[in-house]
Amino acid sequence: MPEITGAFSSFAVPDLDEARRFYGETLGLQVGEDEMGFLRLVLPGGHEVVVYPKPDFEPASYTVLNLVVGDVEAAVDELGSRGVRFERSEGFRQDDEGIARGPQGPPIAWFEDPAGNVLSVLQTT
Repeated sequence: MPEITGAFSSFAVPDLDEARRFYGETLGLQVGEDEMGFLRLVLPGGHEVVVYPKPDFEPASYTVLNLVVGDVEAAVDELGSRGVRFERSEGFRQDDEGIARGPQGPPIAWFEDPAGNVLSVLQTT
């Protein structure tokens, strides 16, 4: 096996311009482009996720990106004010804002990007 010198995650969307607006303006992430014209989301800590176009796109039915926040309630309120709608997930008890709390894990709320990919905000402390 060759030496692995790096790694990154990626997911698809049907429209890069719409993704650029959502991830940059709505979520406030740093968004750039790579040499192939794909989007590069720069995450806290310098990690990157590549977002690429796919003509026959179908959204992921699982969470493709988890955003760790210091206060999940504040994040849900802020994103809600920017037009983000939080989803209900089977098997989780969620409050009126869509935040799941309980023994399964940290407080977490799920939402979709404009392409229908599932994202979350969660509080780890």
